[in-house]
Amino acid sequence: MASPTSQPPNAARASWSSAALLAFVVLAWGLNWVVMKVVVQEMTPLWAVAIRTIIATVVLAPALLVTGQLIVPRRSDIPIVLVISLFHMVGFAALMTAGLKHVTAGRAIVLGYTTPLWVAPGAWLFLRESISPRQMIGIALGLVGLLLMFDPAAFDWRDTSALLGNGLILLAAVCWSVSIIYTRAHRWTATPFQLVLWQTFLAAVVLSALALVFEGTPPLSLSPQACLALAYNGAIGTALGFWAMTVVNKELPAISTSLGVLGTPIIGIGLSALILGEPVDAKLVLSATMILAGIAAGVSLPVRRTTP
Repeated sequence: MASPTSQPPNAARASWSSAALLAFVVLAWGLNWVVMKVVVQEMTPLWAVAIRTIIATVVLAPALLVTGQLIVPRRSDIPIVLVISLFHMVGFAALMTAGLKHVTAGRAIVLGYTTPLWVAPGAWLFLRESISPRQMIGIALGLVGLLLMFDPAAFDWRDTSALLGNGLILLAAVCWSVSIIYTRAHRWTATPFQLVLWQTFLAAVVLSALALVFEGTPPLSLSPQACLALAYNGAIGTALGFWAMTVVNKELPAISTSLGVLGTPIIGIGLSALILGEPVDAKLVLSATMILAGIAAGVSLPVRRTTP
């Protein structure tokens, strides 16, 4: 017989399924930063994000059709389509990609995951989610590690290009936090998988329009490396990644989710050094170490317990 504090089997499986999806997102998005750095060396930021989102839409459409999940969203789900599309797929992605033009991939990915700084008070204020002492310690450790990136000894405050790039990335983190908080609060009618196509389609339209206005026509010639990077970014990093992240946001508490994805910078820093040859200095290592400590302290998943 299960103890009073145990989880039902289905709930336990759902918890670990969400954890597996979160791990997938961390790995996929860690590599995403590296491939996007490759792309923005040959393309303007808005077109880079627009084309990857178009690829994601093309990948998702037949998958939904074959599985019988292609639907027209009901009115009750229109807000979640708009929020995820405009704040995450458009706002976060466009601002982050623009920031990558001015800073290294390793630094950009660490700064991009300041999201808990905005999610924690937002979840407490709007969702009435309590913050446990363990989570408070985790958030504090993670954010201190991220704030070390702005140590005057490691950051030139007189460099206007660096200030612009860092500012764009921090603003992107704010956009993502809005998406996380609203996704957690929304009363879902359709499933995340049924809605992700409409989110990517809307984002592709908005991003393409913005790219045409601000950057002109898209480039007609790309290297094989850039084409491969765009294909990965659209199919894996965007199509599968955003769907998986939406499921995670729906099933796990907002603060735990935001702390969990802080593992992405660690993957991104390692891959940027390995693939792009970016330097990893002592301050970056210290920041990464504190972020990992914050994850270990702040993230906990329900565990199924049974009596003998």
